[in-house]
Amino acid sequence: MNKLVYSMPAHIVMEEDCLYRNRSFLAGLGKKAFIVTGRTSSGANGSFDDAVKALEANGQSFAVFDRVMSNPTEVCVYEAAAECRKASCDFVLAIGGGSPMDAAKAAAILAINDIPREKLFNRAFTSALPIAAVPTTAGTGSETTPYSVLVDTGSPDEDRFPDGRGAVTGQAKRSVGSPLIFPRFAFLDARYMRRLGRANTINTVIDALSHAVEGLLCVRANYLSDALAHKSITTILDCFDALLSFPALPEELPAEIREKLLLASSTAGMVIAQSGTSVVHSMGYMFTIHWGTDHGRANGLLLKPFLKWCQAKEKADPSVKPRIPVLCAALGTDLDTFCGRLEALLGRREKASETELETWGAAVMKNAANTYIQPNQGEILEMFREAVG
Repeated sequence: MNKLVYSMPAHIVMEEDCLYRNRSFLAGLGKKAFIVTGRTSSGANGSFDDAVKALEANGQSFAVFDRVMSNPTEVCVYEAAAECRKASCDFVLAIGGGSPMDAAKAAAILAINDIPREKLFNRAFTSALPIAAVPTTAGTGSETTPYSVLVDTGSPDEDRFPDGRGAVTGQAKRSVGSPLIFPRFAFLDARYMRRLGRANTINTVIDALSHAVEGLLCVRANYLSDALAHKSITTILDCFDALLSFPALPEELPAEIREKLLLASSTAGMVIAQSGTSVVHSMGYMFTIHWGTDHGRANGLLLKPFLKWCQAKEKADPSVKPRIPVLCAALGTDLDTFCGRLEALLGRREKASETELETWGAAVMKNAANTYIQPNQGEILEMFREAVG
């Protein structure tokens, strides 16, 4: 029998006003919360006020760190950890999309572990403050993963790339991973997404979709992660027509669609918590670092060339265990039809120079090991070429 391991310790609650109705969960985490969030969105969508209401009803105090940027850096999380220690907080409450949640996880480690900055991404640790998460986008699924993805601004020379279009000051995206940073509780309330505009909604949905699709094509995929991936994919595809005809006012997108997307996103997070991600994520980071492309959109640009390459490799090599038929069963259609619908969501593609793509292709090779078929550098470069104009 093949070895099968599944662990997903986050306790998920999904309902309207779930943060307040289930505030007793927060009460068990500590006396003082360290709220980690972005500058404006949690205040605008009501999630911050709901968190404060729940904490105050419990008699808990809190401190706030609201300086998390898109694509948080290791500098940001060290600042957050220092403020968490200074305020004597004993648990972390993450509110926002993937960036605040990932920053909160790293801060939860650094608040009680003395880790030099240059050792953050390769130092083992045995403790972290307990974390609760309130997602306000339906994309990263960070509320159900043990990962914190950060921009490393102090990468060694061989990891530094040309600044390209000057989008992000850092040089590389790297991750910290440990079961200790699984959120203890995830509070899913789709009301926080009702005013999320078309671009943010679609980009985050594509991120969730890429998690589920890539999860099926990873070395570490297993029976249970495949089952979750299948369900996440079918749920997202049920919403495609609504996304393609996105209303002029975001709040007019049906609440049922928002709820489905939020649940599918968290489910896709459960997938990659077990399987990890494929080379698509590593490739997508290049777009984000150098162009400022939204992470979900970057993944979406790469999915078609990656999936078509996988299909061709399976046909050419009988020794490869076929996974594309498993994916198509989840998609409920053939690969060409799916890719056509995905491209309709993505719209006009970005353009790149050959020099940029060659540099990126060399960098990505370091992070391709979890893909079920191992691409070489030339194949990665060709995928990049097909992804952009």
